[in-house]
Amino acid sequence: MEVVIVKDAEAGGDLIAGAIADLLVRKPDALLGVATGSTPLPIYDALIAKARAGSVDASRARICQLDEYVGLPAGHPESYRATVLRQVVEPLGLPAEQFMGPDGSAADVQAACVAYDRALAEAGGVDLQILGIGTDGHIGFNEPCSSLASRTRIKTLTEQTRIDNARFFDDDIEQVPHHVITQGIGTILDARHLVLLATGEGKAEAVAQTVEGPVASLVPASALQLHPHATVVVDEGAASKLKLADYFRHAFDNKPSWQGI
Repeated sequence: MEVVIVKDAEAGGDLIAGAIADLLVRKPDALLGVATGSTPLPIYDALIAKARAGSVDASRARICQLDEYVGLPAGHPESYRATVLRQVVEPLGLPAEQFMGPDGSAADVQAACVAYDRALAEAGGVDLQILGIGTDGHIGFNEPCSSLASRTRIKTLTEQTRIDNARFFDDDIEQVPHHVITQGIGTILDARHLVLLATGEGKAEAVAQTVEGPVASLVPASALQLHPHATVVVDEGAASKLKLADYFRHAFDNKPSWQGI
């Protein structure tokens, strides 16, 4: 696992967008897994700016969702399908056939989970998966004590996650669904490169447990320690509880330019 400490969220977004741009040079039709929420927005803003400036050709990139609410009506503005289309797919000018996600409004949600897991594999697997982290250490919607071998499935949200996400629903927790479809931790670990971005002191404890704590289902993000190519990008606030912060800075400052992230 590589840990990169940056000045702020914008710097983190620029760094990760640069890694995506490099990937698209090597593999123009790469499958990019995207997360939702406010944390990854600087990544998307930087990538879109690069595409519009002509410094990266994202026209053949494919986009896939990490998770989706269960039970929101089709087209609901806070569904993750609508959010990803609005924040990533449409600004990049990508056609609908280059986007894939689970169906949270399916009559048989369990079958939709299995179908999405299969679709990711049939698409060749995710090349780079962007992740955020919850204050309790969850990734995707894999809440604490999720199986580290889990596949795409239905999960019940904790009340804390519903409280955290209420800001997207007019601060009304009653509008936040109780259930979601999420890529499981095992599914996430199938991606070739995992990139987690965390910002702010509120994420510091979760980041420290993820990076320096034991691998444990109580902190789902700690499973990134098992991945051969995982990158954790954090600002100063999110890095504030890392015991090895000075080492991480030293390692990145002396990293060979050819190595990338």
